[in-house]
Amino acid sequence: MVALVGATGAGKSTIAGLIERFYDPREGSILLDGIDLRQWSLRELRQQIGLVMQDVFIFSGTLLNNIDLGRAEIDIRRVEEAVREANALEWVRRLPQGWQHEIGERGANLSSGERQLLSFARALLYDPKILILDEATSSVDPETERLIQEAIFKSAPNAPPGRGPPPGHHPQADRILVLHHGQIREQGRHEELMALKGIYYRLNILKEAEG
Repeated sequence: MVALVGATGAGKSTIAGLIERFYDPREGSILLDGIDLRQWSLRELRQQIGLVMQDVFIFSGTLLNNIDLGRAEIDIRRVEEAVREANALEWVRRLPQGWQHEIGERGANLSSGERQLLSFARALLYDPKILILDEATSSVDPETERLIQEAIFKSAPNAPPGRGPPPGHHPQADRILVLHHGQIREQGRHEELMALKGIYYRLNILKEAEG
């Protein structure tokens, strides 16, 4: 589990876009399993990656169709499993029409937290090998952030059984990369970076002051 941390404009979303091949690097290369991303077919690459962004794309239609994107070959049991993995099943059960609940254009009748839970379940539906969250919890309420963090932590292969994520903005990442003006300036675990009293330390102190 890797966390990218940095101020606005540091390059976090650019890296997410490069991994998804929304665009290619002008120089150098990005490798996945030792293979340049440009050698992967876009279809095969994007089948391996789940992306949850801050601005969620939601269309007018049922909740079910917004999660499975209208693909009839996907079994409802797999949809339910993905929603459970996203810690969103209780929310679905509270909706008046459940899976057939009608959602307005751009999710107008959903809260920001509900839109993120839907997007997270959609990403997990295809059992991606790589899951990217691009500011996915920056505009949600604390309870939804907790649900998403718990779901991420439980899905991590090295997560201890029976434990939830530690308190704080990020789940316990194996490595934190601190970006500054497009470059990695610091890297390590939370405790190591806080001990450096550098960029990461200052970002955390600033966040605590704002909170």
